Amino acid sequence: MAEMQQQADSGKGGKKRAKRQSTKIDMTPLVDLAALLITFFMLTTTFNKPQTMEINMPKKVDNPEEQIALKASNAMTILLGEDDKLYYYFGLAEDNPEVIESNYSPGGIRKVLVSPQVKSNDKMTVMVKPMEESRYKNVVDILDELKITDTKRFAMVDIAESDKKLVQEQIGN
Repeated sequence: MAEMQQQADSGKGGKKRAKRQSTKIDMTPLVDLAALLITFFMLTTTFNKPQTMEINMPKKVDNPEEQIALKASNAMTILLGEDDKLYYYFGLAEDNPEVIESNYSPGGIRKVLVSPQVKSNDKMTVMVKPMEESRYKNVVDILDELKITDTKRFAMVDIAESDKKLVQEQIGN
């Protein structure tokens, strides 16, 4: 608590001076209060939960010959390039399809993913193939777009030399 100390009169004659009063404030209760407030706010605060994306991984097939081959009419491939570029084509790379350049905006790849060509085909499988130069952010962005457009069948696939060749021939990188 606060306390005031007074100096005693020296008893000498002469002028009488006003008594000086010194104030001393005890800070112990304030420190206790600060500790209680910090504890209260730490215990009542909710921390941000990390945002995770749920991905179902396919089961490992014992016999590769049992896998069903994907038809060209049911395939769409998205290639993630360098400098945030994105390319896509319908069909398989062996059929030399037309490669189209797009972007991550709602008017870009999202418009393609909600188009009747993709949504009307229940067996349409979207294959995402990131190039070595693409960034991790691009992979997250395309997975977000697949989630937003409610695409049921998609796969992350290693890029093949035929895909790189298609982009180089048609786009000219």
